[in-house]
Amino acid sequence: MNKTNTGKAMVFIGLTFLFNWLLAGLFFASGGELNTSAGLAMTVFYMFIPMIVAIIVQKGIYKEPIKEPLGISFKLNRWFLVAWLLPPITAFATFGVSLFFAGVEYSPQMAGMFERFKYLLTPEQLEQMRNQTSILPIHPIWIGLLQGLVAGITINAVAGFGEELGWRGFLQREFAYMGFWKSSMLIGFIWGVWHAPIILRGHNYPEHPVTGVFMMIAWCILLAPIFSYIRLRAKSVIAAAIVHGSLNGTAGLAIMVVKGGNDLIIGVTGLAGFIVLVLVNFGLFIYDRASTKGPVTLQVKPDA
Repeated sequence: MNKTNTGKAMVFIGLTFLFNWLLAGLFFASGGELNTSAGLAMTVFYMFIPMIVAIIVQKGIYKEPIKEPLGISFKLNRWFLVAWLLPPITAFATFGVSLFFAGVEYSPQMAGMFERFKYLLTPEQLEQMRNQTSILPIHPIWIGLLQGLVAGITINAVAGFGEELGWRGFLQREFAYMGFWKSSMLIGFIWGVWHAPIILRGHNYPEHPVTGVFMMIAWCILLAPIFSYIRLRAKSVIAAAIVHGSLNGTAGLAIMVVKGGNDLIIGVTGLAGFIVLVLVNFGLFIYDRASTKGPVTLQVKPDA
């Protein structure tokens, strides 16, 4: 891969942003809201557009194969397990880091979670939720963990594949000539900006939607090397889809038993999550340098 191939990447980026932002613009202009069934359907379809565009560009425009170049492989190795379990580990670590911030405290009764839900649910629905959680045989956080892990490797991974075939399948290959860290950060920046329309409407940062756009960009830049590393070590974009799905399924664990703070501080997309991601990236860097199989972060092209 060389710099003359960046035109192909630009076609992908241009079409992806055009279709995604047009979809979001039409949805919100017609009165659509994210916290509805229609909003959920829109956001799921939003996730599949990078995959659709990657296929159009790779196969339809450039007449190149899809499966091997974009890393579609179901040959399992231990990195698939890492992809599945790393997100809940980072979620619990984020919970721990959150407690170091002023005004944030542990709340096993989930007072903070109910406080956040009062803006989304009616008083009757909120009371019903309280009653349902009070009669559970185990704490809801463990049920949430189980549900998140199951969803992460099934339905969420399918939705995650919609994004990952574009980001870690197509773009990671096209930007490989830049080297691991530079390409990962550039993909992270593009990935973060891509989220802007739904962030501005309250996704992830309902209390700070404008600041949230910049937070999301920074978060994606920190997250992208981790996803890229797993994709390279697993030699499959499917592993990237699993880590994406598991993250979406277990992210809520970080704030379930936390009271106080705001969406810029707590949670995996808040400052607490940023700190954890910095530590994970540092650990990744150290591990890669010590790996007996050779550092993948020094490669200039994907293995698969």
